[in-house]
Amino acid sequence: MSSTMPATGGHSQSCCNIPPIVSSGYKHKGNYETIDGKKTYVTGPVKEASKGILVIMDIFGFFDQTIQGCDILASADDHTKYAVFMPDAFDGKPLPIELFPPDNEDKQKKVGDFFGKNSPPSFVPKVHSVVKEAQAKYPNIKEWGVVGFCWGSKVISLTVSQPENPFKIGAECHPAMVDAEDAKKIKIPIAMLASKDEPAEDVEKFEKALTGTKHVEIFKDQIHGWMAARADLKDKRVQEEYTRGYKTVLTFFANNWQ
Repeated sequence: MSSTMPATGGHSQSCCNIPPIVSSGYKHKGNYETIDGKKTYVTGPVKEASKGILVIMDIFGFFDQTIQGCDILASADDHTKYAVFMPDAFDGKPLPIELFPPDNEDKQKKVGDFFGKNSPPSFVPKVHSVVKEAQAKYPNIKEWGVVGFCWGSKVISLTVSQPENPFKIGAECHPAMVDAEDAKKIKIPIAMLASKDEPAEDVEKFEKALTGTKHVEIFKDQIHGWMAARADLKDKRVQEEYTRGYKTVLTFFANNWQ
């Protein structure tokens, strides 16, 4: 569908009405529920929606910027309303954001220890169990999509490249550990929105290896994390691209959810 492009312009087709972005002190619209034993942020018309979106958080856990993103996914599409679920992937022990960037030996050790305890493959079975329990709790939801940030994007690649995949469509935002070998096995429509910090050659190889419907784009002036916890929404340019990122995801879902 689309190849890498500069972080200006983007999709011209409008499918959604992104609400004004709150730069600080965001008040969430959803609630927290326990699903599959995990604290889960739940937003949108969960008792009416026929489509659900599982959001796989980044390594920093529940942050206002990511929660606001969940609310956008749940409310911005003019045609389809999604029920959105974001489980706590780290059971209350995310990586402290103060450790980024890991620019000294102590920080690097702590970050390494965190990833040793929280590998993306280890969360794949939990993705399946969370979706299964959410489906049982809200049987009106018939189909699922998935959106992930950073670490969560790698979880998506590993999940949707397996034969038993619960998702119809996916979006990976500022993805970590991009691997074209994953892309070769992905059969669902997939979007990848990369930042300037992901190796462009890895993103391009991933795009070329995808055989299905795709939208791959590099937001060339945005940092890794601009759509989630590391987004400085007080910065006008970041806020613009945060908004455009979510609009791109929603447009891709609206056009390609089959």
